Amino acid sequence: AYFTVLSPTELLASNAVAVSFGQRLLGSMSWIMPLFVACSTFGAVNGGIFASSRLFFVGARNGHMPKLMAFLNITHLTPVPCLVILGLITLSMLTTSNVFVLINFASFVESAFITMSVAGLLYLRWKEPNRHRPIKVNILLPVTFFVLCSVLVCVPIFTQPKDVGFGLAIVAAGIPVYFLFC
Repeated sequence: AYFTVLSPTELLASNAVAVSFGQRLLGSMSWIMPLFVACSTFGAVNGGIFASSRLFFVGARNGHMPKLMAFLNITHLTPVPCLVILGLITLSMLTTSNVFVLINFASFVESAFITMSVAGLLYLRWKEPNRHRPIKVNILLPVTFFVLCSVLVCVPIFTQPKDVGFGLAIVAAGIPVYFLFC
């Protein structure tokens, strides 16, 4: 929809494409675009928090995280300790005033773990080719995905080494905590 309303030059010049789109298309009602973007962002974050807390809960139930994280609220069946821990993690992320630093080290860490997961998948496909798999795709798909994820991991090492260092330090700080509680 953006391309039908805005020219390529306008897209590149805009700081907020959705706002420019709204101003062109909606006129005096353009204020609604930032509102909808905020609602969409809130919904995505809300879903992410609930999904992450459930992942922590299941990890604790299976012995991969501290047992405290496997506790549930009796009334609402929500993993309250996990929500508290996620809240503390979120508050710690607010210690930086530069959102780009936060995006860089968070995306680096996420890309690194995805790359390791796909590498494990490729390793198992190579070492145990006859093992039963409920879903098996053409090998080119995970190889291509692995290469792209590797680029997302390697490029920041050279362009943003400080942010990568912070991300790795945060991950490394979790290793003693894991051995202490698990």
